[in-house]
Amino acid sequence: MIATLNQVVDAVEQHLTDEIDVAALARSLGTTEYHVRRMFSSLAGMPLSEYIRRRRMTLAGADVLGADDLLTIAVRYGYGSSEAFGRAFRAVHGAGPGDVRRDGGPLRSQPHLRFRLTVEGNTPMHTRIAERPAFRLVGHATRVPLLHEGQNPHIQAHIAALPASEHTRLKALSDTEPAGLLQVTDDVDPDYTEGSDLTYLHGVAITDASPVPEDLDAIAVPAGTWAVFRSEGAYPEVLQSTWAATASEWFPSNPWRLRPGPSIVAILDRSPDFRTATCELWMPIEREEEARR
Repeated sequence: MIATLNQVVDAVEQHLTDEIDVAALARSLGTTEYHVRRMFSSLAGMPLSEYIRRRRMTLAGADVLGADDLLTIAVRYGYGSSEAFGRAFRAVHGAGPGDVRRDGGPLRSQPHLRFRLTVEGNTPMHTRIAERPAFRLVGHATRVPLLHEGQNPHIQAHIAALPASEHTRLKALSDTEPAGLLQVTDDVDPDYTEGSDLTYLHGVAITDASPVPEDLDAIAVPAGTWAVFRSEGAYPEVLQSTWAATASEWFPSNPWRLRPGPSIVAILDRSPDFRTATCELWMPIEREEEARR
């Protein structure tokens, strides 16, 4: 995966003034757009789309200090108007192109990224591969913003609004793996952009044949393969570090790729104050050769 991401970065560099078809690029490298975007965001700390924008505006900064008129530069970098180009330019450099042309700056540079695999895997990841038939996730869903660190207050408020009796009722509905009450995220931005909306469902897994109560939301999950990562320790920090390690350690070392689908967290055990917990993180995957078809 590290080599693939470097090939993506090199291709971006060669086509900074062209429209970049990330899906076609991913296919040519034997993987999927979904996996490339998720891994890039996790390892680079920014979405691929944001990296492309920053690199374009880095080059555009040098062009602005040249003799070409601003509309010509805007069109060169794929913008239909000087106004749209100016907004993108200001978002990166903190000043408009006219101001930079007049004053010589400020200019902020986005370096050409290079991914390297470092030896960090001195702590084994407790992982199992599970083949699952089709099932459904049922419960109470809401739309919340994506937050990379700390507790998500929107999710906390959603769960807190449910009466204790509803948790008991949901647990009674659970009849298949992943077992127990689940934290489900779905419809996540492939770039994993901080603040982007996702669907959060507090619920349980049921078999495809089990009836769904009319007052509950449901997510249909097709049959497929899952990587199940077990972690225990301070919550939610241990869970968030496990998320990060899947991208930096597990996927680069194993012949699997992420596939679209919900990510599921099962809380297997926890302290009374929820400061520590034992969790399972379920991520939908496919073999690398399957992703190439």
